[in-house]
Amino acid sequence: MTEKKFDLRLWIFNHRDYTPVPLILAALILARPTAASFVAGLAVAAAGELIRIWGVAYAGAITRTTSGPKANDLVVSGPYAYMRNPLYAGNFFIATGMCVAAWPWMPWMLLIVAAFYIFQYGLIISLEEEFLRQKFGETYAEYARQVPRIFPRIRPFRSGQKLAPSLKAALRSERSTFGSFFLVTLLIFLRWQLWR
Repeated sequence: MTEKKFDLRLWIFNHRDYTPVPLILAALILARPTAASFVAGLAVAAAGELIRIWGVAYAGAITRTTSGPKANDLVVSGPYAYMRNPLYAGNFFIATGMCVAAWPWMPWMLLIVAAFYIFQYGLIISLEEEFLRQKFGETYAEYARQVPRIFPRIRPFRSGQKLAPSLKAALRSERSTFGSFFLVTLLIFLRWQLWR
């Protein structure tokens, strides 16, 4: 029996919902929000959540898996026609927006958040791309040649894929994200109002 090797990428993938918690706590402890930072930050975070909803409407709840990458189909339409990782781009906007809303130890906290997300999602994307190359072969390789990882194309990738998005399923799948979004927003608001 061969011993399974530890893969940091897989560990981070499976725990990605919890790895940002120390950053959130630090941002809340150091928070110095103002009306302008709160509104601007929420606008950026809301844009990130809209990107996530758009992506989940096409890819489905399989995006919530925490036991290694999975995919029934290679989704290349909707936001995936512009970038390969719209959910992670959305997560970055949510985290950045929450950081701006809290306005902790600026601008250094923004740099820490950016470095954290580049490190974490660099590893996760590497793992997922390895999985997708193995599962979908040349179809994925061609898609990856045409569509950037994060920075979007101007015109959508033309795949001919006919995939109907499900907003209802996306909203249901995003319930935990909505709950986290609401909780962190409430805590920033209370921090602002009670400890000014």
